[in-house]
Amino acid sequence: MTTYGSFPGTRPRRLRTTPAMRRMVAETRLHPADFILPAFVREGVSEPVPIAAMPGVVQHTRDSLKKAAAEAVAAGISGIMLFGVPEESKKDALGTPGTDPDGILQVAIRDVRAEVGDELLVMSDLCLDETTDHGHCGVLDEQGRVDNDATLERYAEMAQVQADAGAHVVGPSGMMDGQIGVVRDALDQIGREDVAVLAYTAKYASAFYGPFREAVASSLQGDRKTYQQDPANVRESMRELALDLEEGADMVMVKPAGPYLDILARVADAVDVPVAAYQISGEYSMIEAAAEKGWIDRERAILETLTGIRRAGARNILTYWAVEAARMLR
Repeated sequence: MTTYGSFPGTRPRRLRTTPAMRRMVAETRLHPADFILPAFVREGVSEPVPIAAMPGVVQHTRDSLKKAAAEAVAAGISGIMLFGVPEESKKDALGTPGTDPDGILQVAIRDVRAEVGDELLVMSDLCLDETTDHGHCGVLDEQGRVDNDATLERYAEMAQVQADAGAHVVGPSGMMDGQIGVVRDALDQIGREDVAVLAYTAKYASAFYGPFREAVASSLQGDRKTYQQDPANVRESMRELALDLEEGADMVMVKPAGPYLDILARVADAVDVPVAAYQISGEYSMIEAAAEKGWIDRERAILETLTGIRRAGARNILTYWAVEAARMLR
């Protein structure tokens, strides 16, 4: 036999021979505690409402959300990220339901905390897009542009009402300049130093958000390219990262996950705080659609994509498969 370098003496395939061997030498492992479940709760419905663009995902009622939270605890995942969907008639230019103590998101936070206590991290989306009649993540000025600093005032109020409702973690997701510092100060002003801030540090203006717009009954007019990041850019994310950490972020996140694994790896290599990634609606829906057609092995694809996100550096993954994936791993 001809010798090629160290072959035939060296054979990497020896470490792939059996499931037990592959399990022993695996460099990346998934665990249920890695996962956070994004969940939608809709005001004024008596039954969960299926989301057509996200098969298997629903807009919860208050009661079904509590059941979902209990299932998340039983599955061993770490958290649930709540998104509130108010009645259409309650939306306005300022996103008033977002700061109303009786707004659907605040009510849902209280419901889930009453159901699971501290057994599950209750996390809240801190953004105005679900509550504004124009669908943008902030307040608009007279020219119809998102007013960064006026929006920060709304975010400060949102942080306080979400903390009062019982959120363990708030997730400012609007990509406003200065949002982390403003939210941290607002929480500290009411003595809620215990509430953590998960910064949506690198949030790109992605085509993969499409199904999410249905999930939150978005009223978006136009696009979000003036505040979400350009998919072409890398250094921009690292600058956002430095600013978020300086302003007091406890954790940082990259969103979307799959198309931005290079960004995720750069962020993970650069920081000593926990790093999360959000496997967003479009990523979910593509796999579900392909699996429904019989084109891919659904369960393998789910675990493979989650492993890739974990391998790239995410300590935690927000995924709509959180509970299902946790059960697969068990």
